[in-house]
Amino acid sequence: MTQQPFVGRGAIDLSALKRPAPQQAPTGAGGDAKPGAPVSAYAVAVDEQNFQSVLQSSTTAPVVLVFHSPSQAPESSQMADDVADIVGQYDGRFLVGIVDVDAVPQIAQVIAQASQLPQLPVPLLMVFLDGRPAIQPIPGMVSRDELSTLFNELGQQLTAQGITGRHQPLAGAPAESDEDEEDGPDPRYAPAQDALAAGDIDGAVAEYQKLVDSNPADAEAAAGLAMAKVLQRTQGVDLDAARAAAAADPDDVDAQTMVADLDLLGGHVDDAFARLIELVRRTSDKDRDRTREHLLALFAAVGNEDPRVLKGRQALASALF
Repeated sequence: MTQQPFVGRGAIDLSALKRPAPQQAPTGAGGDAKPGAPVSAYAVAVDEQNFQSVLQSSTTAPVVLVFHSPSQAPESSQMADDVADIVGQYDGRFLVGIVDVDAVPQIAQVIAQASQLPQLPVPLLMVFLDGRPAIQPIPGMVSRDELSTLFNELGQQLTAQGITGRHQPLAGAPAESDEDEEDGPDPRYAPAQDALAAGDIDGAVAEYQKLVDSNPADAEAAAGLAMAKVLQRTQGVDLDAARAAAAADPDDVDAQTMVADLDLLGGHVDDAFARLIELVRRTSDKDRDRTREHLLALFAAVGNEDPRVLKGRQALASALF
């Protein structure tokens, strides 16, 4: 699934809700689990009382709203469970608000009006940052594999943009096991992430390089280093000028790899891969080697388990042989 980068849009007008929303932090729902109910420490059932505070949490880190309806589309409740479960693996990079439109139709009406829709489609997935939709809403059923790909890409975009905030686990959320508690954010990555948050790209590259040098098998550090180097290469680059240069000379390795880097940062992962794979087909010797090595670095930045990387590797093998 190709995902668009974070973009600023209009804030949601909450005035249509009948009851004012208190300002306390959102809390998880207790009781027995049921389809569409919170299933992690970073998921909350949304109602009129906590809707505003859930959205306000997006000033810390992105908030994902999942709209489901047990009566209209029973399968949508399973999708809500999948989103909550997947997001729970990101240690607070996202918070999920689960909206049962049967129980709180007013919230669905507010979102439909803000989106200029006659009726809200169900299921629907939205991502908010700083109180505003951050990506185009995603209507309809999305498979678990596609959801995993989506959040992997969003997590990479957060890192690329230096957005490193995390939500705190919700009070009243399902208890975590001791093993889960030990799997919190690894402090080894904090210096690099702090450097990114401060806009110090060179510092982030240096910190990730230290981690890779000390443990070449550290896949997360390798991915972080690869993405930080993309940011480093593209600092101060004019997108229009870069595209013009690439269009003027399709076989210029420097020009083509620069646009591929910019495409990757813009969320156009498949386009970035396709550009360099075609360049591999057209070039030879040192130019081909440089292009291939650059493409492999972009594979590492996206993550070797990403389906687009697996597809890209197959295409690269075909281009080489």
